[in-house]
Amino acid sequence: MGLTVYLSGEIHTDWRERIIEGAQGLDVTFSAPVTDHAASDDCGVAILGAEPDKLWHDRKGAQINAIRTRKAIADADVVVVRFGEKYRQWNAAFDAGYAAALGKSLVILQQPDHDHALKEVDAAALAVARDPAQVVAILRYVLTGALPG
Repeated sequence: MGLTVYLSGEIHTDWRERIIEGAQGLDVTFSAPVTDHAASDDCGVAILGAEPDKLWHDRKGAQINAIRTRKAIADADVVVVRFGEKYRQWNAAFDAGYAAALGKSLVILQQPDHDHALKEVDAAALAVARDPAQVVAILRYVLTGALPG
């Protein structure tokens, strides 16, 4: 049995790379959003033309990015959503809700100081992990039945 895992959420740390590296040898295929912040923000106007109003600039980008995101979440067996410490990731919360609505297995990756703010998101998840190593351990257990250590 293999897994397709979508890695959603903050783009400012190396958490994705740590999970992918830790999962080497497991039958896992990973996907993710575009993590180049400028490309993600500007894809709509770069492809469809400039917008003088920032609202429509952002909306064009969000809609183009949603094509990728919806497909990746729909195809995923597991969706991991990382909430970082520094920025509010409204898009990550939206991805978590979308994944939950589709009945996807949802793993949230967050620090304890976000527990109260994310209580509803966490309630929809099958696991709340504190670091990428715990996500890898979850994937290893699901695929092999092996416990850490």
